[in-house]
Formats: sequence, C-alpha cells, structure tokens
Amino acid sequence: MTKLAIMGAMEEEIQPLLSYFTDIKVTEFANNRYYEVKYNDLDIVVAYSKIGKVFSTLTAATMIEKFACDTLLFSGVAGGINPELKIGDLIVANKLCQHDLDITAFGHPNGFVPGGDVFVKTDEKLKNIALDVANENNIKIIEGTIATGDQFVANETRKSFIENTFKADALEMEGASVAVVCDALNVPCLILRAISDTADMDAGFNFDEFLDSSAKNSANFLIKIINKINSH
Repeated sequence: MTKLAIMGAMEEEIQPLLSYFTDIKVTEFANNRYYEVKYNDLDIVVAYSKIGKVFSTLTAATMIEKFACDTLLFSGVAGGINPELKIGDLIVANKLCQHDLDITAFGHPNGFVPGGDVFVKTDEKLKNIALDVANENNIKIIEGTIATGDQFVANETRKSFIENTFKADALEMEGASVAVVCDALNVPCLILRAISDTADMDAGFNFDEFLDSSAKNSANFLIKIINKINSH
C-alpha cells in the first residue's frame, strides 16, 4: 500500500491541506514537525521543510527513511520564466536542475558535479496523473523544466542566464534537491508549482495575498491528485 509524503517549503503551503484531514498525529523530529494522517485507504505524512535546498533535502530524506514514505508530492510557488506562464498558473516538472551549482572552473557545465547530472527527471506516471487531473477540471497547467537555487532571483540578468543555460520555465528554491533525493532512493516524486511572480508582473502585486490563495488552490488540486492515486 502506498504511503504518501506531501511537502511544501513554507507553513502557509501545507496549512490548507491539513484542513482536509482529522485525527492528525504530530511527530517532532530534527527540528521539524511531521503530520501523520489517514485519508481513505492512504497513509499520508505532511510536512513543510523550511526554505532552501538543505532543509528540503533533510525533510525529503526523513520522510522516506524515518517515515517509510514510498511516493512524494511537493507543492509550492515558483517564479515564472516562460512567457506563457501567468500568475496563478500551474507547472509540473518533467525535469529539474540546480542553477546555482557551479564548478565550471574545473571544465564542467553549470549544474553538474561528478557523480551527478545536470538534470534530474520526475516520475512520468505521477506527472501524467497531475496533467489528467488538470484536464478533467479545466485547470491550466504546463509541464516543463524547473530550476532550483538557494536564492530568490529578482535580478533580470540572472533570470536570463538561467533561462539561456537551462532552458528553464520556472524558478524556485527546493524542487531539484527533493528530486535528487527521490531519484537516489528510487521514490517516485511529483514537483508541482503555482506561479507567484513573472517577468512582466504588475508593480502592485501582493505576494502574501497570492501565497494564501495559491496555497488553497494547490491544496484543492493535490487532494484531487491524491484521490486519483488512491483509485489506481
């Protein structure tokens, strides 16, 4: 039976999801909280990692190794690079990279270290479930490349570098590190992001307001994905 890990980076990203569940068991471990629930026939562990690659790596590995989760879904927000992506749109990653990983001084390409790859792929089956759910509910979604790094990129020069180097569609701070953990431990993973800001965004845009509405939309979407996983 599937034991599902559901991750976000920030508390605001998992709170709307927790509202779907009752009888939540809370475990404190490694300076974090893990919420264990039963939903229909599924055992689920929910956690937010805190922002960045180190914390998300720790949380993903903990969910797999300590809590024995065998499938992982990550949901959160990202900045859009692809001009097709507007605020509120969803992107599901088919592959991810670490845009700030740089040992080019030794003749390697950006994003590469020996023993690793520039890109890490996500699970095809889970990605297709997300695309099916979006299609069935008339929700706009694209699949594409997500670039991860330990920096909030607000600089247009840096954005252009990432777009040109990795052909990335969106930017965030956790997805690739989670995907690397899942790939190494043979755990299927899905990385889903709602677009929080774009290159042509309005100056009056309120990130906190968007985060709240996006988290609710993502939670609703994730529940539909969970229901479909449960029925497979």
